Amino acid sequence: MIHDTIAAIATSPGQGGVSIVRMSGPDAESILMRLFRPAGKSIVRLESHMLTYGHVTAGDECVDECMAVIMRAPRSYTREDVCEIQLHGGSYACQRTLEICLEQGARLAQPGEFTRRAFLNGRIDLSQAEAVMGLIAAQGEQAHRTAMQQLQGGASAFIRQAADELYGIQAGAAACIDYPEEISDEEAAGDLTPRILRLARTLEEACCERSARILRTGLNAALCGRPNVGKSSLLNALTGEERAIVTEIPGTTRDIVSGEILLGGSVIHLTDTAGLRDTEDRVERIGVERARRAVDQADAVLLVLDASQPLSDEDRELLPCLTPDHTAILLNKSDLPPALTETDAAALLPGAQVISLSAHDPQSLEPVKDFLRRMASVTDRLALTQPRHLEAARRAAAHLRDAAGALETATVDLAAVDLQSAQLAMAEITGDQVEERLLDRVFSEFCVGK
Repeated sequence: MIHDTIAAIATSPGQGGVSIVRMSGPDAESILMRLFRPAGKSIVRLESHMLTYGHVTAGDECVDECMAVIMRAPRSYTREDVCEIQLHGGSYACQRTLEICLEQGARLAQPGEFTRRAFLNGRIDLSQAEAVMGLIAAQGEQAHRTAMQQLQGGASAFIRQAADELYGIQAGAAACIDYPEEISDEEAAGDLTPRILRLARTLEEACCERSARILRTGLNAALCGRPNVGKSSLLNALTGEERAIVTEIPGTTRDIVSGEILLGGSVIHLTDTAGLRDTEDRVERIGVERARRAVDQADAVLLVLDASQPLSDEDRELLPCLTPDHTAILLNKSDLPPALTETDAAALLPGAQVISLSAHDPQSLEPVKDFLRRMASVTDRLALTQPRHLEAARRAAAHLRDAAGALETATVDLAAVDLQSAQLAMAEITGDQVEERLLDRVFSEFCVGK
């Protein structure tokens, strides 16, 4: 199928200034010249990488005025002949142009098929192909920067360096197997085991699931506390929207209410949870259970207390399930006479940050935003950020540790098998060793047209 010509709409649906129809394959140029009429003098062959003004036509029908460009192989995204037609942003002209392309012999592209061809034709490796989708999905500066680093070969360079180190280790093991009279198993174990364990640690240290997820999708922060302490008011104040219903009636919030803000280039996903308390109300009880799960899964927790009231047993019951390093205690309603001080709150969860504020005072929310920025601030120099890469690297590290264990029992042959398995696991990341179904899974997550 890689030898046919594919076509798709490359822009998002809906109205916009420009819509783009893209084609790639051996017949892309001939199809373009059958439907595109350059304005002015007759042009038999378009200059590569040069936009040309004209019209899309189908017989006597003039579909739209447009700009067209041919990018001849190998200087194109797919390393095939690629043509693009830039039309007005209306959906009809774009759909009709695509229909004409298909009538002229092109095939509708599958999700991610343009990028898949770029990979199969050797323009990018598999980790770089996945970074393309990361760029498309990036909502914040930090996610965009990470995807760009991956596209420029960040993960590839790290894995290839590790693979080169492993090749050296494998060569040592092979020498021991091929020349047992000269190199004993004990000598091989003494030389190779430290190198194997060092490489395993390098791979394991590159697998920080929490940091990688925050870089890709943002920080998950949960507002928790007993009913009527002001969680919903704080969510509304932080997002600048009326996301949650606010009343003086306890138990108003019965389900998860979410909002998003952008701080320091990072996306923060805020979750307002149901007030945590024992209740006989069946619906509210379900909300409380969901709230507890949200707190357990959060990267950062904002524990909201009512500073105008003494600490209650319900407040104290929340503390054992919180981690001080990832928790901020918010003393809300600081505009009212205090019954709970920052000193009292600090003693509840030593190590947690304590912030006095009022949901009605925007200026008092700045320390909360600073806390969230700090929680979302992870190094964007992580070598591995994609879940698939993390899983493969962990697998490779496990095989390396198995190899080190085999060497301890002076079984170099078994160690060599584990070393090869580690090499294959790392090759999955770059696509040097890949099965068709893995490609299907990776590219099925792409949008059509990319």
